[in-house]
Amino acid sequence: MELSDEMIMQRVKEGKLSEMTWLFERYHVKLYNFFLKLTFDKIISQDLTQNLFYRIIKYRHTYKNDNGSFRTWIYQLARNVHIDFCKQERKLTDHFKNVASYNNDCEENKEIYEEGDFENLDRALMKLNPDQRELIILSRFQGLKYEEISKIKEISVPAIKVQIHRAIKQLKDIYFKQLERK
Repeated sequence: MELSDEMIMQRVKEGKLSEMTWLFERYHVKLYNFFLKLTFDKIISQDLTQNLFYRIIKYRHTYKNDNGSFRTWIYQLARNVHIDFCKQERKLTDHFKNVASYNNDCEENKEIYEEGDFENLDRALMKLNPDQRELIILSRFQGLKYEEISKIKEISVPAIKVQIHRAIKQLKDIYFKQLERK
């Protein structure tokens, strides 16, 4: 029987730190990709991922199983790690690299997507304000449900739906304006 994330985290909270390996295996790639979409920097994303798992161990005593899913809790911590990183660097936008230097390791499906589609999407994402970008990354790239995002951001589900709708509309407008200029 495979243990749930919540059960494993409860064991970690009780001092069984070796159980953290299971959570790391389940989440480190997803969280690295979350940070990568926010920063567009592989090294910074690796550091933020490492910092996040360090914080999980350090602040394990704050985990409460009755406050929702472990996934919601870990993404809230991930947001806090990213926010702290941005505050530490003073300006969020200084840390976004030019998309041309972004190396996408994912294989593209050449039959469906043209060569520059992912770069164009990344460029459009970078032009969104940080809150809109974060919402799109959480909902579309990380696959979190609106209820989970609502708990992470501490606002109502209807408000999340409206904000995501507006962010996607803004992203679409930016994306297609970029294509028109070419």
